[in-house]
Amino acid sequence: MPISKRNRTVTLSKTKKKGKEHKEAIVNAIKQALEDYASAYVFTFENMRNQRFKEFREQHKSTGRFFLGSNKVMQIALGRSVADEVKPGIHKLSKFLRGDAGLLCTNLAKEEVQRRFQEYGEHDFARTGSIATEKVEIKEGPLDQFTHEMEPYLRKQGLPVRLNKGIVELVSDFVVCEKGMPLSPESARTLRLLGIKMATFRLHLVCCWTPEDFEIYNEELDLSDIE
Repeated sequence: MPISKRNRTVTLSKTKKKGKEHKEAIVNAIKQALEDYASAYVFTFENMRNQRFKEFREQHKSTGRFFLGSNKVMQIALGRSVADEVKPGIHKLSKFLRGDAGLLCTNLAKEEVQRRFQEYGEHDFARTGSIATEKVEIKEGPLDQFTHEMEPYLRKQGLPVRLNKGIVELVSDFVVCEKGMPLSPESARTLRLLGIKMATFRLHLVCCWTPEDFEIYNEELDLSDIE
């Protein structure tokens, strides 16, 4: 009798994890970047799109280096107090490495870094769980943008559709999403079909360190633990 693939044993020891060596490599890379570049920034991001971020990072390859990953590892590289910081005052950056955050080491002037971050934004299709930025409603009637082969797929997304002489027809008004509400998987797929982009990948500067000073860009942040 042939052996069932469904019951095949998988040896977990063959899988690789990011261990101590990987973390040490990141710490060393950050420390080296602090030697190579004149300033360091903490930034946050929303609606991350890996390919878009890769392109943005490539644009700055000649003037700086980005780090994303474990906030704890980046904090260790910078130092989390005056006692263990690698540069005078740089431990202050660690206080802001939380949540969706990253680190940039660069030689660009402050004004240029601020300009590039403020101007950057890439629109994309929203994913499941994203908050709808507007109400989208489709009115009753023919949906000429869809071929008849799409009718079963549209019904699976919850749209009340039928074929009328080979034309996809919406039999009643249909609300795809409500403003301020999380998108369901069906809503996210329908918005993509309609070509409606509700997400914007953005990067926000939080603070900046240079050997001369430390500057915070978001005045609403809690500064009680910054020394």
